[in-house]
Amino acid sequence: MPGPISSSLLSALTGDPAIEALFSDDADLDAMLVFETALAAAQAECGLVPPEAAGRIVAVAERFVVDRERLAAAMRRDGVAGPDFVAQLKQAVGEPFGRFVHLGATSQDIVDTSLVLRLQEVAAVLGDRLAALVGDLDALATAQGAVPLMAHTRMQQALPTTAGDKVAAWRAPLSRHLDRLEALGPRVFVVQFGGPVGTRSGLEGAGDAVAAALARRLGLYDGPCWHTARDGIVEFGNWLALIAGSLGKIGQDLALLAQNEVGAVKIAGGGSSSAMKHKSNPVGAEVLVALARFAAGLQGTLAQSLVHEYERSGAAWTLEWLTLPPIAVATGAALSHARDLVARLSFAPTV
Repeated sequence: MPGPISSSLLSALTGDPAIEALFSDDADLDAMLVFETALAAAQAECGLVPPEAAGRIVAVAERFVVDRERLAAAMRRDGVAGPDFVAQLKQAVGEPFGRFVHLGATSQDIVDTSLVLRLQEVAAVLGDRLAALVGDLDALATAQGAVPLMAHTRMQQALPTTAGDKVAAWRAPLSRHLDRLEALGPRVFVVQFGGPVGTRSGLEGAGDAVAAALARRLGLYDGPCWHTARDGIVEFGNWLALIAGSLGKIGQDLALLAQNEVGAVKIAGGGSSSAMKHKSNPVGAEVLVALARFAAGLQGTLAQSLVHEYERSGAAWTLEWLTLPPIAVATGAALSHARDLVARLSFAPTV
């Protein structure tokens, strides 16, 4: 999982290779290169860059290999990969066209646009899983919804209910999260192009036209520069944490329902114990609870990245890089665990 600590053992339980790959160096650098080639083409379209310069940049980008050791050293020095990445690309393009690389842009433009390009892919992956889980729950309700259960309020027996009622309560917020995803795009998947201080200056008044052309080429939404307006990023993190939290509710219910003293749910293929061979531990359900709490905690930290000083903040920016990827990975892992759990559970009457 991206972050300060990495463990292959823990990742087997709480990781998500597909989501982790979208936050890898490879994915980031590829997206940064896509930004630079699209920018050159957009600026050629707007008459700011000679067509032959844009063609040269695109051609070089197809075979460009960044010096990662040099880039890592520069990252430690600069606090961001943009400056050295651009310097290496300019060097590779060479004269007389190198000066047209990254024209009118700043490091934040390339780094933030790389992020939203990848968040768009993250959303697609998680949206597909979420929709599939909703379908799984519908199938579960159809097959076992009539099983009578005892409801519990404040951990005490309340009144009779059914498995279908319980599944419906699990399903409802997941359906709403799909609706939320549909609304996220114009606020989150927005091209970042503001130039040095976010005003799109130095482009002969064509900054807005360049941004619009760039967005169109990248398949992103156009909008004002958001260098220090990070509400879209925090909103995306909140969407992730909402999903993880809703799945945590399912996990908590299943862990309780699967207790021997309750016996309302059986989960096939439970976890084993080294000392008590008779046990079948609800590992997947427990992991859902842990991932929900983990995502909620990190989301609180991510929300602090809303506080940017002046026109750019290195501290708040770094905080995003530390927190958003693990929230996404945790949510992806939770969705996978939830689908697996639903496939393995069966209700038993308790009324």
